[in-house]
Amino acid sequence: MLAQRTIRNKVTASGIGLHSGKKVNLVLHPADPDTGVVFRRTDGDKVVEIPALLNFVGNTTLSTTLENDGYEISTIEHLLSALAGTGVDNCIIECDGPEIPIMDGSSTQFVFLIQAAGIVEQSAVKKFIYVTKSVQVKRGDAVARIKPYDGFRVTFTLEFDHPVYKKYPQSASIDFSQTSFIREVSRARTFGLMSDLKNLKSNNLALGANLENAIGIGEKDIENEGGLRFSDEFVKHKILDAIGDLYLLGHNLIGEFYGFKTGHALNNELLKKIESENAYKIIEIDEIKDAPINYLKPISEEFA
Repeated sequence: MLAQRTIRNKVTASGIGLHSGKKVNLVLHPADPDTGVVFRRTDGDKVVEIPALLNFVGNTTLSTTLENDGYEISTIEHLLSALAGTGVDNCIIECDGPEIPIMDGSSTQFVFLIQAAGIVEQSAVKKFIYVTKSVQVKRGDAVARIKPYDGFRVTFTLEFDHPVYKKYPQSASIDFSQTSFIREVSRARTFGLMSDLKNLKSNNLALGANLENAIGIGEKDIENEGGLRFSDEFVKHKILDAIGDLYLLGHNLIGEFYGFKTGHALNNELLKKIESENAYKIIEIDEIKDAPINYLKPISEEFA
């Protein structure tokens, strides 16, 4: 049986929000089978839970935000991508602020937290979203598309009219049944133009952005010491974002995603169309060899 997964132990972290610039404390807890991923705001007059599901998505400007009962939790996509990429189905995420900390701008520190907590299998069969027909949404020339595929593949193409972007690959395609999320995608950082930063901050966005948690793109080159982690880091980060957004369907995906110039807003529109057109079914997979992604090995066969 291919079993559901949670983390073995509680694990904590802290950092600043990319957009709020405020310090946030994070606690990841194990969760029972079929709980899914649930965010829990603990800093208000009451504790509010916000499931990581499409129906709770609110704002999608520069990040994905979940809303429930007047509370928000934003910039969830990097943590969700780490959970999806490591095959964690069930997790409670406590947060004492309105935004998940940006850490280093990628998913790698969230993957480290999950590895430190340990991954365990549970006494319930793992479920998957199996795409049954092609669905596409467009906005201008931007395109987001999903179609049936025997595995999980993500293809993405950027198109930025800027000399620095043009120095580096703007397309990538990864088949995760053959390639590791951790090795190929998790270390890819968020990025932006240094020339846009002042305007973003004036609109109360990117208040916590710096060269420790994002790739800064200058007029002629990368501003970060050491440059990029790998040549296609820009497009790999967009793949990372897409994986996090797709996990809002509630389970790991079996299908192929294609994005051209898409972001969180269009990704979200695609998810809504997948649901409205009933373009998927929920299935269970019995054998690990048939899983659509190479997952971390659990530290035990059963959840204690």
